[in-house]
Amino acid sequence: MRSRGWAMIAGVVAGAVVLGASDLAALATAPESAPITAVGSWLIDIAPPAVKDAMIAAFGTGDKPVLIGILVVLLAIGSAGAGLLELRRRWAGVILMVVVALGVAVAVITRAGAQVDWFGPVAIGTAAGAFVLRLLVGRLRTARDEGTGPSRRSFLVTASVAGAAAAVAVVAGRALAGAAQAADRARALLRLPAAADPAAAVPASADLGIDGLAPYVTPNLDFYRIDTALVVPNVDAAQWSLRIHGLVEREVEITFEQLLALPLVERHVTLACVSNEVGGTLIGNALWLGYPIRSLLEQAGVRPEADMVLSRSVDGFTAGTPLEVLQDAGRDSLLAVGMNGEPLPVEHGYPVRMVVPGLYGYVSATKWVVELEVTRFDAVTAYWTDRGWSAEGPIKTQSRIDVPSRAGTVPAGERMIAGVAWAQHTGIERVEVRVDGGAWQEAALAGSVSDDTWVQWSLPWTADAGEHELQVRATDRTGATQTSEEQGVVPDGATGWHTVRVTVG
Repeated sequence: MRSRGWAMIAGVVAGAVVLGASDLAALATAPESAPITAVGSWLIDIAPPAVKDAMIAAFGTGDKPVLIGILVVLLAIGSAGAGLLELRRRWAGVILMVVVALGVAVAVITRAGAQVDWFGPVAIGTAAGAFVLRLLVGRLRTARDEGTGPSRRSFLVTASVAGAAAAVAVVAGRALAGAAQAADRARALLRLPAAADPAAAVPASADLGIDGLAPYVTPNLDFYRIDTALVVPNVDAAQWSLRIHGLVEREVEITFEQLLALPLVERHVTLACVSNEVGGTLIGNALWLGYPIRSLLEQAGVRPEADMVLSRSVDGFTAGTPLEVLQDAGRDSLLAVGMNGEPLPVEHGYPVRMVVPGLYGYVSATKWVVELEVTRFDAVTAYWTDRGWSAEGPIKTQSRIDVPSRAGTVPAGERMIAGVAWAQHTGIERVEVRVDGGAWQEAALAGSVSDDTWVQWSLPWTADAGEHELQVRATDRTGATQTSEEQGVVPDGATGWHTVRVTVG
């Protein structure tokens, strides 16, 4: 291999050292201070809505691992370039690494909640990578100039050792970071109190038991996760507190222990992401345990001029929720501590998150929530409204076909068309299906706990051989039927009829 190729390898090894050393150093500060994590979080913050939607549409809840993978590939390419520069001119590759490191440092220390010492992992990783780059390229240059073999062999040995050390550092850093997650350990030991106001029992008729149909209650492991946290926050429940301030008569602060001591209520509520395309799966129904937000707002004494509550997550995310929704006595807006009979999973907001029926998550479902600021829509804006999304985010009536799916061939004969429909806090009145553009046929609705959850539906179908088009639409309890007009998710949620084309054979 020519010197240029070896120089690129030297650069990639140096880049791996940067990654490994910085990951290990981040254990002393915070996982969010690791360069890959910080840059990824910064990109999430600045990404326009169209890019965010494209990532979610293409990769679903796997968008964050894909983003990290892209950044690692870019790091490898840039590091290879640094190796070439260093071979051509001494210190040129190192200077490139330092310039990039300065940019990464800006991304790190400007993140919400960042500390000055978060610069440390970037500096340590860059210093280690620069040392390895200088060492490896120096040995290459010696071998090239002298035309001797030992230096090249020395390069290979040094590169192998450095690469192996970098790999161990990356694996160890990630493993130790995971082991250091106090939230996981504390959650495993937590025993939630029984609800003072238990949820209504799920009727047997709520789950039709049709293979391929989404269950009425979504298991925690299957519940969608869409948020801006590239690294799941590690929140110590013993240190957690919620502050309510702003346009209130008195500030209120409550600890996790105090929250658990309150009379908690239990409710089934369906949550949906505004990025959910027509027929998408970014929606789920769960049993939540929590305390009514309106009760805490009453304790604080909301001033009459207020019309919005700005919730803040520990990672800096904000959401603006209409005050009247949170104060609505007929709507169970909760500070949730439990999900499907267990403490909130860490990735779903442990120790405390917001659950608000009838609103898309981007304006209401703040995870790892630590602050509620009572304010006005004309005074402050939230994370996603700053990026072009609408301010209030009511969930639109939607329906979805789960069975039959697009995949595979459906056997001819008597079949069942089935799916789910939702109009949170309004309720579903009816669901209709049509085949091949024919007459609309009313489907049978399954049972449900309340209007705050989705409902399953089904319709018998005699499937003849050939290609068929199935469409579904829902009508809510106000009599409004979902529109056929197709609209993307920006700025306030997708619309249109879910259409599935199936082959019967």
